[in-house]
Amino acid sequence: MLLAALIAAGLLIVVAVVGRVVTPQAILVDFPHKNLAPSVAHLFGTDWMGRDMLMRTLSALSTSLFVGLGAASASSLIAFLLACVSALGGRVADTVVTWLIDLVMGLPHIVLLILISYALGKGFTGVVVGVALTHWPSLARVLRAEILQARERPSVAVARALGAGPLDIALRHMVPAILPQFLVGMVLLFPHAILHEASITFLGFGLSPDVPAIGVILSEAMGHLSAGMWWLALFPGLALVLAVALFDRMGSLLRRLVDARTVQE
Repeated sequence: MLLAALIAAGLLIVVAVVGRVVTPQAILVDFPHKNLAPSVAHLFGTDWMGRDMLMRTLSALSTSLFVGLGAASASSLIAFLLACVSALGGRVADTVVTWLIDLVMGLPHIVLLILISYALGKGFTGVVVGVALTHWPSLARVLRAEILQARERPSVAVARALGAGPLDIALRHMVPAILPQFLVGMVLLFPHAILHEASITFLGFGLSPDVPAIGVILSEAMGHLSAGMWWLALFPGLALVLAVALFDRMGSLLRRLVDARTVQE
């Protein structure tokens, strides 16, 4: 199942690359062929400006994947650094980081994301920074617990007794111990980043309307659904759901493989 999920994720990454290539076709206006239902010539139909919805969906999915990858990577790195500071920096550092985790987790998630994105001028930078600064607490808490457990292992005590320094112990013992959880956490953050990017873009606080993105397409489609143009929202919405479900499933399978309670299954 994990192999199948990895293959599907690889194909989705290929789709993302193709989406970058077809971006010029995604914004190509063709008014004589506007409002066409799905057909052989236009598999996903066309919108009110004659733009091919298949090309727009591929380009939009590519944008969402790149935004999600950047935000998930940055958020995972923040979680990793703060977990190391909390677990290895002493009591004061642990207290400060724990308080910060509780503070961020206690704030309304989507509201904080919108405020950060809006304060940074929205757009690509605002969305990536907003998602990165709001998705790290859960992973930081998990990594902190893993580091605290690894610090009490006999191998670490032996290394410390033999004169190994803190940096050497961290690189040789701590990082390998938490690397599986870090990778799983980053994979699980990826679908959340994609979904929240689409959410705030749909609400008008994310990517610019001139950028092909799932949230932009769904927001524009809302004004045309009453006219019977169902394909404007159906296919982009399905593409978003499938991408999020795929990476969420892959993260769940990876977590089962690194969890001591389920690894033997």
